[in-house]
Amino acid sequence: MRGGTVFGVGLGPGDPELMSVRADRLVRNARHVAFFRKAGRSGRARGIVDGMLREDAVEFAMEYPVTTEIPLSDPRYNQILSAFYADCVAHLKALVAAGEDVVVLCEGDPFFYGSFMHLYTRLKDDVPVHVVPAITGMSAAWTATGAPVTWGDDILSVLMGTLPLAELTRGALDADALVVMKIGRNLPKIREALQAAGKMDRAWLVEYASMAGQTVMPLAEASDRVSPYFSIVIVHGQGRRP
Repeated sequence: MRGGTVFGVGLGPGDPELMSVRADRLVRNARHVAFFRKAGRSGRARGIVDGMLREDAVEFAMEYPVTTEIPLSDPRYNQILSAFYADCVAHLKALVAAGEDVVVLCEGDPFFYGSFMHLYTRLKDDVPVHVVPAITGMSAAWTATGAPVTWGDDILSVLMGTLPLAELTRGALDADALVVMKIGRNLPKIREALQAAGKMDRAWLVEYASMAGQTVMPLAEASDRVSPYFSIVIVHGQGRRP
């Protein structure tokens, strides 16, 4: 019996109609489907493919043991997550050894800040792994603002809201166009960094890009808002144009 293959399938920003043809085909035909989720939640990736899976599909929910309960700087954080990923990889390897293909559902693009990367690096030297790229969430976010994000020679930077204030400010100063991800409780810090960089007047907050409940507003008008973790801040470039 041949061994199976792990497919890391990018689902795009959230709207199922923005999935690639290949991703749609793999998802609909998958016998084994794996996805990450927070304990007690159905999982955003699983929600995107709701109604698309085979009736006999076997689902493997990979539940994060921690999310924000432990600071990133705490050594236990990496220890706990490393053990979690090792357990997930062992399960996937067992399926592959039995000749089964497994589709791992990935929000956005699998190689862009996604959890799948932690599986990929642990699997790629031992079993076949194929990655299906996809539209990123940030692409859907800047499209939702109704304006191009870069012009001419603009430099686009992607920053994480989890960075210290000084690093956020420096990154904002150095960029012409800017994407800030991982918002959540970091919104006040992001706002402060953009104010210091002189870019607050060009900043937009996009929540649930391409999904039901999408909201788009100037960041300056969201002062008291508590945004979802997966919200995105966009600062449009103002570069060269004819």
